[in-house]
Amino acid sequence: MRTSDFDYNLPKEQIAQSPVTPRHDSRLLVLNRDNGELDHTRFWDIDQYFVPGDLLVINETRVIPARIYAKKQPGGGKAELLLLKKLGPQTWRALGGGKGLKVGRRLSIEDGLEAEIIEVLDGPERLVRFDDPIEPYLERVGHVPLPPYIHKKLEDPERYQTIYASEPGSAAAPTAGLHFTPELMAKLEGKGVSFARLTLHVGLDTFAPVTEKDPTQHKIHTEWCELSPETAAQINQVRRDGGRIIAVGTTSVRTLETAAQDAPEGQLVAAYNGPTKLFILPGFEFRAVDAMITNFHLPKSTLLMLVSAFVSRELILETYQKAVTADYRFFSFGDAMLIL
Repeated sequence: MRTSDFDYNLPKEQIAQSPVTPRHDSRLLVLNRDNGELDHTRFWDIDQYFVPGDLLVINETRVIPARIYAKKQPGGGKAELLLLKKLGPQTWRALGGGKGLKVGRRLSIEDGLEAEIIEVLDGPERLVRFDDPIEPYLERVGHVPLPPYIHKKLEDPERYQTIYASEPGSAAAPTAGLHFTPELMAKLEGKGVSFARLTLHVGLDTFAPVTEKDPTQHKIHTEWCELSPETAAQINQVRRDGGRIIAVGTTSVRTLETAAQDAPEGQLVAAYNGPTKLFILPGFEFRAVDAMITNFHLPKSTLLMLVSAFVSRELILETYQKAVTADYRFFSFGDAMLIL
């Protein structure tokens, strides 16, 4: 297995730069893993592929306005911080933008907030300590970070949040969930399809391509996730009753399969709270997920490898090529897939 095995060609014009309105009006490509058959439809009609008793598992994480503009002191030169992970009450791991971000460099931010670089990590990563906890300032001084391949300004930052986002902590949105609207969720519930909620805080490493020739040598990013005892009980009951577990997004897949690793005998998942380093590659044995909703992923990415593990590398790349030919929109603001 080589990283180059997960490459494909995508015209730049098919990288979606803005979301569709309404959200549920995006296109939906439905792939049957058993026979390779494809359906082309709209996300609004996804209920046609579900039956009463099915369970959709959604990720409630909320993207924080993690991009912060600052001025270097002394001098006043421009700098930028992109918060990645909270390590203490006032300490964060961040990506630093700007020259001279050495240990001891002071940064001034709006509203009188200041920070200091306390450690230089790999590449542009820095350990930053704010003079005060940053959270109360974020809504005023922070900006929602869009993926690097989106170059068009987003007029409404809420369009890069799911409608059910409630747990702040992500540097990127769980984009498979962006297609849901209150009307569609009500439509599904009216059909007897239920929802379960978990949390995985997405890191920016989700956009990082695998650079090693052998993907098994790639250092997978760690993300924090939580599956509550109540949600675990709900999922286990659905499986006992014969319903399907349908993960909304690769983040839900990663959380569910992490929670399945140590599930006691007779249960599908166990409650879980903590970091996950689960790297899903072809050959992985899925224990919890029966089907998934997902967007189209970047070439040579860990997420493309995950969906290849769920289907097969050959079939997923063949399907992606058909999606390119059919002019589907790709990546975060793009169209969706349902893999059955």
